[in-house]
Amino acid sequence: MRKTSPATLLAKGLIPLWTTTALCLAAPFPYAPVVPGYTVSFPRDFGAHPDYRTEWWYVTGWLTTEAGKPLGFQVTFFRSPLNIDNGNPSAFAPRELIFAHAALSAADYGSLLHEQRAARAGFGLAGASATDTDIWLDDWRLTRSCGKYRATIGGRELAMQLDLVPSQPLLLQGDRGYSRKGPLAGQASYYYSEPQLAVSGVITRAGKQETVRGAAWLDHEWSTAYLADAAVGWDWTGINLDDGGALMLFLIRGKDGKPVWAGGTRRLPDGSVVTFNADAVSFTPLEHWRSPRTGTDYPVAMRVEAGDVRLDLIPLMKDQELDSRASTGAVYWEGAVEAKRAGKTVGHGYLELTGYFKPLQL
Repeated sequence: MRKTSPATLLAKGLIPLWTTTALCLAAPFPYAPVVPGYTVSFPRDFGAHPDYRTEWWYVTGWLTTEAGKPLGFQVTFFRSPLNIDNGNPSAFAPRELIFAHAALSAADYGSLLHEQRAARAGFGLAGASATDTDIWLDDWRLTRSCGKYRATIGGRELAMQLDLVPSQPLLLQGDRGYSRKGPLAGQASYYYSEPQLAVSGVITRAGKQETVRGAAWLDHEWSTAYLADAAVGWDWTGINLDDGGALMLFLIRGKDGKPVWAGGTRRLPDGSVVTFNADAVSFTPLEHWRSPRTGTDYPVAMRVEAGDVRLDLIPLMKDQELDSRASTGAVYWEGAVEAKRAGKTVGHGYLELTGYFKPLQL
């Protein structure tokens, strides 16, 4: 769920100054709307959707090293078309931006290890396939082949090569993949998840290579009008439950601190699916943590409720703030959490908290 405008990127020097004229003078790009009744189609919808304003592939999970240490990890690729005339024949016209984040939560480090990248698509440097999942930025890549995913991330402090193998069918969020995010029908995304991915691979941190295994969750969303005008950000969680089930819940927060919209989906161990409407979902803070770097106050432990679900989300560590001002422009908290019921661990996943540093701009 994510972030920043071409004007901001120009100001930060992430788009070369020679593109300013093209960005200012080109005709507005007619983004496609998100509408109810869309039928997702695979493998086509595994790929990129360049007619929409924003899109991301978001992988989170828990890993265990050979020494038995738990790690949380996140790999996210974003694509955002620039608001220019696609009729411009020049190969140098900046049609799309690609961003990528990667992070590792390790209790022995105390704070996130993270890397980030940003580039214009084209010339082989960055791009996203429209036929299946294959998105790359320099030597970073997320690709799908023969039904399996591979994430490859290179960096100075952190590198990953992870294979992710589905163990369950796709989970279509909302109404068959149409996920409402606000009071208007167009404030929505097309959204599917792949919970309970089996993960194996290698993590390299501080020059040390470790073999890891675990479970992950993949989200793929694309949208044009994701947030209502009154919204500042969201709380989101995706949990792989130990009984084989899965739970996704979100709450969009307004400028007054009150909910603007909410929703969620639960897959039961028998494969049946329950969808939660806006008034059935709540996030209640249990513990706050203040960032020593940005001064932002985050509710890093949460009680989530939906229908007969009531879980406490407890972070692997409190400092899981990610500062992406060098790429997407946002500062947010995105962390590995244990899901507990009556004090007993019943699942593992991630909690994402956006719009606490400042209102989120998609």
